[in-house]
Amino acid sequence: MERKIKLNQVVIALGTNLGDKELNLKSAISQINANVGEVIKISSIFKNSAVGFESKNEFYNACLICKTKLSPELVLEKLQEIEKILGRKKTKESYEDRVIDLDIIFYEDLVIKSKNLEIPHPSYSQRNFVLFPMLELSDFKDPKTAVNISQLVM
Repeated sequence: MERKIKLNQVVIALGTNLGDKELNLKSAISQINANVGEVIKISSIFKNSAVGFESKNEFYNACLICKTKLSPELVLEKLQEIEKILGRKKTKESYEDRVIDLDIIFYEDLVIKSKNLEIPHPSYSQRNFVLFPMLELSDFKDPKTAVNISQLVM
């Protein structure tokens, strides 16, 4: 008897404000597809100013839906590896310009809070640069608050 592996739906936010931003996003999407799971839907690119720090570099942001057999912790590990491969260097604890930033926003309807991982992402609901691309993909419901994305958009 053949066992089916359950594929879990993950919503990932992508951001970049250094270098060839479109190429950074395309490279990250390709790496996610190869190392995390099948990318099934990608939002448009949204352009915006930096949030949480000063920068003269405009951000390009997007979200995607991916189907994965990996655990949430392993998805996080793979996303951090992809960030390194694509040239992200964290030089401080606070926000800064970056080649690529990859965040798990939702993983199915799980709510997780551990030392290294929090799902839903703790600040996604205050960030239009995450909400607008997510809403383009689907009017997701936050598993923690039961509020739809369309209700959060400012």
